[in-house]
Amino acid sequence: MPDEEPDPTKVTNQPALTTSTGRIWLVMGGLFALISAIVLFFLLPLAPHGLAAVALAVVLLLYVAMVVTQLLTRRGRARLGVLAALMLTIAAVALVSILIIATAQISP
Repeated sequence: MPDEEPDPTKVTNQPALTTSTGRIWLVMGGLFALISAIVLFFLLPLAPHGLAAVALAVVLLLYVAMVVTQLLTRRGRARLGVLAALMLTIAAVALVSILIIATAQISP
């Protein structure tokens, strides 16, 4: 039944993924990137050496990709989906790298 209205409670039908300008994704992605960068910066001297630096670089590059996506793509679901995916990737990269570093610190 294509004439039915979309279910507004479904995650993929939320305004942040359908009609938003994308600024909210940039703001939230920036906050994620900033917090991640601060934590990773303080983890730089810990083993495994280099992991925090690589993760920090990846987080910053992912945020740059968010800004480029916002500037170079047309408004719509595709742009919002890409922004959401990039923000989630920032969180995942930071979380996984912090967990690896923490595990390396408690292992004998």
